[in-house]
Amino acid sequence: MADMFEQDSSRSQPAENYDAGAIEVLEGLEPVRRRPGMYIGGTDDTAYHHLASEIIDNAMDEAVAGHATTIEVCLEDARTLMVRDNGRGIPTDPHPRFPEKSALEVIFTTLHAGGKFSGKSYATSGGLHGVGSSVVNALASRLEVEVYRGRKGWRQTFSRGLPTSALESTKPALKRGTMVRFTPDSEIFGGSLHFSPARLYRQCQVKAALFRGVSISWSCAPDLLKGENAPPAEAVIAYPNGLEDALTADLGSSPTLLTPLWAGDADLPVAADGQPGGRVEWAVAFLDQGTSSLISYCNTIPTPQGGTHENGLRAALVKGFRNWGEQRKIRRANAITAEDVLGTINARLSVFIRNPQFQGQTKDRLTTQEASRLVEGALRDRLDHWLGGNPQQADSLVGYIVERAEERLRRREARETSRKTATRRLRLPGKLTDCSRSNAHETELFLVEGESAGGSARQARDRETQAVLPLRGKILNVASATQEKLRANTELRDLIEALGCGFGKTLDLNRLRYGRVIIMTDADVDGAHIASLLMTFFFREMPDLVRQGHLYLAQPPLYRLTHGSRTVYAMDDLDRDRRLKADFKPNAKVEISRFKGLGEMPVSDLKETTMSPSRRTLLRVTVPPEENLLTRTRIESLMGRKPELRFQFIQEQARSVELLDI
Repeated sequence: MADMFEQDSSRSQPAENYDAGAIEVLEGLEPVRRRPGMYIGGTDDTAYHHLASEIIDNAMDEAVAGHATTIEVCLEDARTLMVRDNGRGIPTDPHPRFPEKSALEVIFTTLHAGGKFSGKSYATSGGLHGVGSSVVNALASRLEVEVYRGRKGWRQTFSRGLPTSALESTKPALKRGTMVRFTPDSEIFGGSLHFSPARLYRQCQVKAALFRGVSISWSCAPDLLKGENAPPAEAVIAYPNGLEDALTADLGSSPTLLTPLWAGDADLPVAADGQPGGRVEWAVAFLDQGTSSLISYCNTIPTPQGGTHENGLRAALVKGFRNWGEQRKIRRANAITAEDVLGTINARLSVFIRNPQFQGQTKDRLTTQEASRLVEGALRDRLDHWLGGNPQQADSLVGYIVERAEERLRRREARETSRKTATRRLRLPGKLTDCSRSNAHETELFLVEGESAGGSARQARDRETQAVLPLRGKILNVASATQEKLRANTELRDLIEALGCGFGKTLDLNRLRYGRVIIMTDADVDGAHIASLLMTFFFREMPDLVRQGHLYLAQPPLYRLTHGSRTVYAMDDLDRDRRLKADFKPNAKVEISRFKGLGEMPVSDLKETTMSPSRRTLLRVTVPPEENLLTRTRIESLMGRKPELRFQFIQEQARSVELLDI
């Protein structure tokens, strides 16, 4: 053992002397510039916009504290943002601890300096650590602050965390408040990042909804407004009814189980020291269809990873619905869990509490333990009163949730789909022709249209790695159908059972039985329609299967061109004409065969052109993350319940259609 240690130590000679001189002491805001990820989570697009959040949150804290009613947010150019409020204005007198500096300069140049520690200046606030303004300053190539208080004006400029001017008095003015204008430093973030008008505008909408007493004046340089999701150049954003108005606007015309929403606000219990305990506001819609969601905030700060305040809402809903069901003798109401309830709601939750505790500086998750109890206590009685106000609607809602609970229990009780073994027979759809290999990464499932195509595909497949599931005709359009119809549809039930990974909230790709799911339909309009219906199902009910690249489209040919011993295939009419010119002599008598469908295609042709991995062409179905919302909106427009949206799309696209001379 001694020899081993001797050998190791002889190998590791230091490159240079390690003594006291090697120990660096970073002063001021230099730690922020060296390690920005510790303070804003990184240097990517999300971190870039987090700088805007910090400054807007400071203005919102003034509004929540009752000192500001208006906030102005102006995107002056792609990389310069201005935020102004009509609050008290940052103090400009000398700081007691640093008399050579003003309080304003201390706030913007010193970590952990702010007015939110003691709770005297702000009862509740989003800024807790005194690092927001100083971090933004450290990571900005230029930052300018103007303050108006006591009929006097003050101005100071900074760059990369350091003052570039002294605090200067400006022209006296009757207005009051603080203005911050800053440009993120391209040395930190690179030159390609810039502010997104749509993202900032959405952030302003959220902030205005979280505090109904504030209006946000939005403006943006017109040349930055591009694309169909661009916000207006100017707008005044205000929500008189807070979260209820915001959720109603987000839902649009989406159907809900109950009208109106369950919404309200309540004061939280007074703390032991006699200080106000805070406030909670909520808005909950119960959905007939669509994707459920719960979006929460603490002191106007988004908490995308949830936390203890969400736990309080969950507990109030579950206990409230169980209690109502038991009182009304609704069968199996005691089986309701959070999973059953949360799968039916689109909700917004906002709490204002003193001294909240978050997970990390980016505040993605609330960890204040007391918040769960406070929120549950505030919401339970109000939920009971709301249910009691309309017993018939309450019975219908709880009955619907119980149905979800029963379905969950049935799924749990059913045996999980698994591979065939010598001792146990598979529970798989009778129409499925499975493959023999059990490794999901090496196998693929072909979804084909009808029994005729299924028969051809079974003969053309590789029995070891390729499975075939024929579907009868056009499947259910899930974008316009209820969840009950989806669950009752035989074709979709067979498909879900064959894949073995569940759907919706129960989706678990670890149980997916095939590495590739291949939609193989006829090369005509009806085939394209069926493929569209299947892609809609996967995007709506199995989005992770699409995101992780498991879904493909087969590309069967429409034509076979033969002359002598030479045979080529064409995908469509244009491809046929191109290949006639490219692959055959001008006067050659080419035999042109048009395949009526996969079921009419010779097995050898189907195998060679469409199913053989060595010769076929597959198209992978993907949705980039940045286009997820656009894709969801487009599917809702083209496949949803509103024919007027499809008509509008046809009108908008009519000019791009060329008339065919038939």
